[in-house]
Amino acid sequence: MMVLLREEIIFNTSKIELKKSNLRNNIQFLNSTIGQNRKLSIVVKGNAYGHGYENYIPLLKSQGVDHFSVFSAQEAFEVKKYLDNKDGLMIMGDTPFEALEWVIKNNVEIFVFNVERLKNLATIAKNLKQPARIHLEFETGMKRTGIEEKKIKDVISFLKKNTEHFDLRGVCTHLAGAESISNYLRIKEQIKTFQRIKKTFKDSGLKIRYFHCACSAAAIRYPETRMDLIRVGILSYGFWPSQETLIEYLNRSRSHRNPLRRVIEWKTSVMAIKTVSRGDFIGYGSSFQATREMKLAVLPIGYETGFSRSLSNKGSVLIDGQYAYIVGTVNMNALTVNVTHIPDVKIGDEAVIIGKQGKNEISVAAFSDLGEQLNYELLTRLPLNIPRKVVS
Repeated sequence: MMVLLREEIIFNTSKIELKKSNLRNNIQFLNSTIGQNRKLSIVVKGNAYGHGYENYIPLLKSQGVDHFSVFSAQEAFEVKKYLDNKDGLMIMGDTPFEALEWVIKNNVEIFVFNVERLKNLATIAKNLKQPARIHLEFETGMKRTGIEEKKIKDVISFLKKNTEHFDLRGVCTHLAGAESISNYLRIKEQIKTFQRIKKTFKDSGLKIRYFHCACSAAAIRYPETRMDLIRVGILSYGFWPSQETLIEYLNRSRSHRNPLRRVIEWKTSVMAIKTVSRGDFIGYGSSFQATREMKLAVLPIGYETGFSRSLSNKGSVLIDGQYAYIVGTVNMNALTVNVTHIPDVKIGDEAVIIGKQGKNEISVAAFSDLGEQLNYELLTRLPLNIPRKVVS
């Protein structure tokens, strides 16, 4: 585990806190709602959606999670440092040919989405005298990666001839946008195609541990996709794939309460206080001119630390439990907020960028919507050098 020096935490301009109790709540929700008698594989690609491998993976393990999904071999290499031998690790995307030997030797599971990769793995597994743990990904309508359905017979035939070289962990597909009702017909057609593929493999006599196609959105919106394994990403972190998905869940459950709790909070502190007169321009350029005397607080964060420049003159933070709106342009390392209405604000006061303070809250969704970003995008862009700390 990476250990941050005390000086690194003191000197950094902002910090991220991860709430253990909120993660516990989310895992309990997943198990009770979509994970009964099913394996949950928590997706931790993108530095665990910006939460940080070194803290978030041990946190997940403390809640009983023992299977993890990443995009690439490079991510698998990083995540493997925090896992035990009994933990499952699955690569869903990029694995260069040069990494295949490492994958097999380390019992890492890997998506196979073309016949060439299948043959390469068979050759390497034969040389190593160790089977490759594979998940066959089939094309059902995503049009990105996946073996074509017409090649199923050839694939099955190859697997039967090379049984000793493969541990066939799963057969799967990737759904194209289950978070939006606009994709309903496309998703339903994908599910239908995958059910057909599933039957073919069931009838093949091959031993397969998991059939899986559900992501977070599909697991909520399309119950028929809850098969043997569910690849859960954004839900585990306390976010919904879309507002639409949350509304549909609340309607189905006849509830008015969001059952998820956000694990992440991002905070900084006031660096300087400034009083300006009416007519003064604030910061670089002339994007904001004071219409009256104003008190401003300067915060030591900017687009270099993950706070989008597109939030200039429209984003906000929380100081003393109150919203403080950005005035002027977000700079590389600093931004300015209006604190005229917060009389007691002083240098060193906490400013919440994402999270709760008092009765108010700034969610990632609200934060990212103003910046015209997906919440996924904002989270994964949080710089690696912001210290992450687990709190109860």
